[in-house]
Amino acid sequence: MTRIAAVHGVLAPYRNTQSEIADMVARTCLPAGTDRQVLDRLHESARVRTRHMSLPLDDYIKIDGFGAANDVFIELAGDLGAEAVRGALGAAGLRPEDVDLLIFTSVTGVAAPSVDARLVGRLGLRPDVKRVPMFGLGCVAGAAGLARLHDYLRGWPEQVAVLLSVELCSLTFQRDDASLANLVATGLFGDGAGALVAVGEDFPGQGRRGLSGPSVAGAPEVGPSVVGPSVVATRSRMYPDTGHVMGWSVTGSGFRVVLDSSVPEVVRRFLPDDVRAFLAEHGLTPADITGWVCHPGGPKVLEAIAEALELREGALDVTWRSLSEVGNLSSSSVLHVLRDTLAGQPPEPGSPGLMMAMGPGFCCELVLLRW
Repeated sequence: MTRIAAVHGVLAPYRNTQSEIADMVARTCLPAGTDRQVLDRLHESARVRTRHMSLPLDDYIKIDGFGAANDVFIELAGDLGAEAVRGALGAAGLRPEDVDLLIFTSVTGVAAPSVDARLVGRLGLRPDVKRVPMFGLGCVAGAAGLARLHDYLRGWPEQVAVLLSVELCSLTFQRDDASLANLVATGLFGDGAGALVAVGEDFPGQGRRGLSGPSVAGAPEVGPSVVGPSVVATRSRMYPDTGHVMGWSVTGSGFRVVLDSSVPEVVRRFLPDDVRAFLAEHGLTPADITGWVCHPGGPKVLEAIAEALELREGALDVTWRSLSEVGNLSSSSVLHVLRDTLAGQPPEPGSPGLMMAMGPGFCCELVLLRW
């Protein structure tokens, strides 16, 4: 099994209330003279109190096109990504040169050389580190990235792997776009990054500084090493005839969000059978899960998940709290929820947990954990 050694989350530098962001969106995204009642209603219903943004709010209206937004993405993704990886390695007591694989995922910007390539020298990773940049998975990529990291460590059980997600969703908000999808997105999504460090079951703890050595140089003070859960199994699932419900329409002005109102119904229709079948293969039911690490897709999606799986009261509290405090960070969110689960009152050691996220495709990723 893969052992999660540490998870570290970081947020973009500018924290704002939901009402402050709504005012910025009204100035930036609504054509002159447009009634903002719909905008305000959508932002209020998102159940988000605060979010972190890549730029000061007054600077968003100055972004001149996709190229300018992407330049900001490349610069800040490097900064947040470096901070997240340093923090995770420091918490695990590992050095950059211990890393054998770096998986990088984002759906809010593009770069060649990719962001992970730009971080190799900056972080002091080995020149022979393997890199896997992933684009297009969207919100599901935090869970899918962990699943693919687990696949790798099953083949190389003595090695160290890092998953890095950086999502700067505010840079994709579309100017002069009063569409419902854009207004929903501007009320829901925030900016942040998350990094996860994992080791294979044959990782030789000694001789490579182990999992309890001193923090990597330059890492923030993160306290004692985080000993996280193990990955037991994973499951990927694509759903038929749902490719239209979520994604990007790539235009001259950048990424225009595609977000269909049918997403909660798709969740109700497909997710319960997949979760129950996956758990049954391991002799479990949803009632056995002691910790749900769920992506905060939005209020209607979370309500659909809780209803469809008949979850106990409070099962998704950590996810709801993350949604309220930082919004939906796309692929980074589920890593923040995992971090918060471990930092709070983690489930009973040895008990089962489930990480799950959904994204464009439409698809879901399930990761069975053992605390």
